[in-house]
Amino acid sequence: MQIQLIRHATHLIHYNGLKFLLDPMFSEQGTLAPVPNAPNQHLKNPLSSLDVDLERLLDIDAIIVTHSHRDHFDDQAISSLPKNLPLFCQPADEQLMKNKGFKHVVAISKEFVWHGIKLIRTEGKHGHDQLAEAMGPVSGFILQTEDEPTLYIIGDSVWYGKIESYLQQYSPSVAIVFAGEARFLEGLPITMGLADIENILQTSLHTKLIISHMESWNHCLLSRAEVREYIRQNKLENRILVPENGEFIEIS
Repeated sequence: MQIQLIRHATHLIHYNGLKFLLDPMFSEQGTLAPVPNAPNQHLKNPLSSLDVDLERLLDIDAIIVTHSHRDHFDDQAISSLPKNLPLFCQPADEQLMKNKGFKHVVAISKEFVWHGIKLIRTEGKHGHDQLAEAMGPVSGFILQTEDEPTLYIIGDSVWYGKIESYLQQYSPSVAIVFAGEARFLEGLPITMGLADIENILQTSLHTKLIISHMESWNHCLLSRAEVREYIRQNKLENRILVPENGEFIEIS
């Protein structure tokens, strides 16, 4: 398995000989409005550039979309992506994907097997209390096959009981954690921060974490430097990876 962080939630995942593009967001730096009622209102999104050749991102076998918020699936990606590829998504987004012209939409309710890979959809909680309801449904995905380590894409979620149960049930070797501790001016964070990361580590002792979803959207306040300092202080270099945009990670 090879995972490349492209930017924010966008990853290129090589798994069992196939290439999955996760949560494609292709907009050029500074071309989208800031998230309203959120910190850093003077900054336009995305905050970082797309430094990977777009043609390479289109040379894929399938697309995975955890949910349809614009920082995970934007208009530029919609217009650029081939419409005949399998697109795996949550049931709540099925009709939207079809309306956008995608011909092979697979809305996974529980699980789906494709080319020997089992894709298991997991639930998430995009915030706390009423804010989570307002943010709408979000999902994660677990990839399993006999020939690769189990991968858990947690998606946009905070720590709660279902995340704990998925970790206990599936014992993933690797988890992609959408961190950034995104938040609005009021209320608690809507994505994971250091406390959530610590809960994952304590629950799943053999899972290696890849921390992303940072430094590319105006309401994501947790930085790579802060996560790396947490790693250093707690001697977690063997448990947590914090890739830069474009960086490759090999998992044997």
